[in-house]
Amino acid sequence: MEEMREAAPAYEAGRTASPKPVTFEEFLAWCDEDTWAEWVDGEVVVLTPASVAHQRIKGFLYRLIAEFLSYRPLGVVLDAPFLVRLPEPLRRAREPDVLYVSREKLSFLKETHFDGAPDLVIEVVSPESLARDRGEKYLEYEAAGVKEYWLVDPERRQAEFHRLGEDGRYRAALPDAHGVYHAEVLPGFRLKVEWLWPDPAPSVLECLKEMGVL
Repeated sequence: MEEMREAAPAYEAGRTASPKPVTFEEFLAWCDEDTWAEWVDGEVVVLTPASVAHQRIKGFLYRLIAEFLSYRPLGVVLDAPFLVRLPEPLRRAREPDVLYVSREKLSFLKETHFDGAPDLVIEVVSPESLARDRGEKYLEYEAAGVKEYWLVDPERRQAEFHRLGEDGRYRAALPDAHGVYHAEVLPGFRLKVEWLWPDPAPSVLECLKEMGVL
């Protein structure tokens, strides 16, 4: 692990930070609570630092879902940095921006990571992560059985919502005629897509009032 720590600063974000393959347990031992990295087929991949827009949207979605769950306790929501170790045979530990876990899956929530497929994964994409989030991670989350996968693109001001079908494949789920997305894994949660873009972000309590939660 010491040689990994010494090598890590020499590697660019998005590139491997491990001089040789490591196990998931070794990766966990190397990480600390501020580490922003993923484990992919035995390699440690350092992630790019987030932009202000990325953090604003991530924070808004986390707060909105967390406040929603305080009124409707369906499960728990977590935000990065927090690892998700996807089920075998996938040898992946990803760092979603936001993840939601229903009460039925709370037994898979460990002290340092979630061991399995969350009900919902949200990724706020950047130019550097766009291909990975729409390609590798899309296929991985689909194969793992993540029920919903949201992709939010601050630069293009676009949001995509994907739901897992009975055949195990993702299908695009569109907002309604008013631009509101109705989350299937969070009954009663309705996200107006236009809430994602303002700076500063909208009031979470006002958003919950529009949902009819308050």
